Amino acid sequence: MSATNNTIYQSLWQDIDDHAERLIQLSQAIWGYAETRFEEHQSCAAIKNFLGAQGFTITAPIAGLDTAFKATYGQGYPNIGLLGEYDALPELSQHAHEAHPSCLEEGGNGHGCGHHLLGVASVAAVLAIKQHIEEKQLPGRVTFYGCPAEEGGSGKTFMVREGVFSDTDIAITWHPQTFMGVFNTPTLANIQADFHFHGKAAHAAAAPHVGRSALDSVELMNIGANYLREHIPTDSRMHYAITKTGGSAPNVVQADASVRYLIRSPRVADVQDIYERIQQIAQGAALMSGTTVKVDFTKACSSYQPNRYLEQLMSTHIERLGIPEYTHEEFTYLEKMQKTLTCDDIKANIDQVLAANRSIAPRSLDYLYHSPVMRNIVAYQASYELLYGSTDVGDVSWVVPTVQCLAPCYAFGTPLHTWQAVSQGNTSVGFKGMFAAAKVMAATGLDVLLNPSHVDQAKQELTQELKRHPYACPIPNDIHPKL
Repeated sequence: MSATNNTIYQSLWQDIDDHAERLIQLSQAIWGYAETRFEEHQSCAAIKNFLGAQGFTITAPIAGLDTAFKATYGQGYPNIGLLGEYDALPELSQHAHEAHPSCLEEGGNGHGCGHHLLGVASVAAVLAIKQHIEEKQLPGRVTFYGCPAEEGGSGKTFMVREGVFSDTDIAITWHPQTFMGVFNTPTLANIQADFHFHGKAAHAAAAPHVGRSALDSVELMNIGANYLREHIPTDSRMHYAITKTGGSAPNVVQADASVRYLIRSPRVADVQDIYERIQQIAQGAALMSGTTVKVDFTKACSSYQPNRYLEQLMSTHIERLGIPEYTHEEFTYLEKMQKTLTCDDIKANIDQVLAANRSIAPRSLDYLYHSPVMRNIVAYQASYELLYGSTDVGDVSWVVPTVQCLAPCYAFGTPLHTWQAVSQGNTSVGFKGMFAAAKVMAATGLDVLLNPSHVDQAKQELTQELKRHPYACPIPNDIHPKL
């Protein structure tokens, strides 16, 4: 890298450092709001107000979603999009910095996936890019996309369906993790639906023959679905949660009961096929129990399509930046947090690292069973191994060349969607990961802004993939977000 480019990136990263205190305060506020899918009103307003005060043009709401918006600065081509999230998870309330479960609010929500960090890192990146557009009078735009309901709502999929990203040339985002690298693995597509059974109440002892149990229907459906598991593609997954049991009185035949299903597979077509079969099982359960069933399709998302050209571009900045450095106090805290984890937790995290780069010798990572910090970045290589999870970034990646990084915000081994992630997310450790991601994303975006030919290369790669696998939004046009 030339000395000139070195100066540009150092200046870019300094811009982020200059805003650090205010960005941490913004992230802490969102951590405290802890609002779940499509209810992120305070979090959304906080980011809108912050970017509006910095000279961005705010468009809100968008895609018919009250908590979705975009904030744009600049004019012309290219348009660099940064994706931001800010939704929390239900019933994960936890005090910050504690190395033991400690509920902050009974039944409250918590940022167990680090979206308070995710969104604000993208804010930091657009601020830095905006500064360079302004100072250097560069052509092009930078846009922050406020994306609600990644958790259980597929907000971005609705946004894609409504054409929100039609003028976006590349999309950049990241996710909190325990290690530093490129998010280079495809993910699973999914469909989520609620099945509501209705029967007839009766006294369970005096007149059981009169009743028709909706709870029986739910149980029969789940049994049928479990038998189906043997007959779906190996990489597919089915999860369910009984959301309504019909009451707590055993001497009443339950007239109403519901169950939620989340179905995943690498290909949308396979998800849709499994979903059709699950619906048939639900109808069969209703027939067996003498009830009726109503199906409520709630959301879906596509698999993530990695863009290898942009990944290579981003990897140069990850290598240049390196991993965050921690104080003695921070390292001691991370050691305490890692002691709350199991060997299985750490093994699962090591498997994620190896999935990203199979050239790493597995034994070389054994030290992570006793150290909360990974010593090096995960060197980049294209990976085709599945990440057994889902993200609505997937749908963006099928309409816009998309690239993501990972940055360490937690002790190694920390599973997402846990109290440990909530606790660590509002600490200096979490914020160091947030700023590392912001710097990588800002540098990647500035590269594209300074050399728009990167857009052509990235779009050419996506076009070739679309010729093999055409994209169709997995959410039908008549489905609206479940608020």
